[in-house]
Amino acid sequence: MKKGTIDPIESFKKETEIRIKEQGKNKEINKAAHEFLVHSAKSNYSYNFKWMGRPIIQYPQDMVAMQEIIWELKPDLIIETGIAHGGSLIYYASLLELIGKGSVLGIDIDIRAHNKKEIEKHPMAKRIKMIQGSSVSEEVVKQVKVHAKGKKVVLVALDSNHTHDHVLKELEMYSPFVTKNSYLVVFDTLIEDMPKGFYPDRSWGIGNNPMSAVKEFLKTNKGFEVQRDIDDKLLISVSKSGYLKRIK
Repeated sequence: MKKGTIDPIESFKKETEIRIKEQGKNKEINKAAHEFLVHSAKSNYSYNFKWMGRPIIQYPQDMVAMQEIIWELKPDLIIETGIAHGGSLIYYASLLELIGKGSVLGIDIDIRAHNKKEIEKHPMAKRIKMIQGSSVSEEVVKQVKVHAKGKKVVLVALDSNHTHDHVLKELEMYSPFVTKNSYLVVFDTLIEDMPKGFYPDRSWGIGNNPMSAVKEFLKTNKGFEVQRDIDDKLLISVSKSGYLKRIK
């Protein structure tokens, strides 16, 4: 490229950064995004999507964000607590398959037989390992250490029990696995911003959820930083303030 000419790739990147910052400040669009989250959560909107045949139970916006992170980092290991139908495990594994390296480790206290069967027979199963047990038990964490040993780039996603105490314990136990410049992603921080009594049949709610746990964790752990630019970009996300980057 000749001196003085504008690099179109860099130009587009800067335009995008400016647009994202403006979105973050736009009260009207943020209000609309929040209203959509509230109403769509009532109808279990996130249960409508699949990835390569398996229910993923996530908002598409968060999955695009995860794709961007995974493509940039090219992790050797992705650890996820909470398996459900296995869609997100398969999603992450398929991205690693495209990259050409890496594995996914899923942890759940109850891996239901029918879901386990579908995951194990899936074409992406070759990149997936699963552990059944409480994500915050010492025995399970010992097994995770074995899988993480020697891995240069490790990404962690937390999406199991959503109570404050459980997520805080996960943050404390799994944050050491996250390598510098990688991410610790905490799902369902949106619970804090839902209307009072939104989860009548659950043990979590306002003041007792992943968001409250993140805030408590960050009070004493200065190695992680919330990536506000991701929040401003997505607008519709179950993980607002939950994209934590390891900065040291």
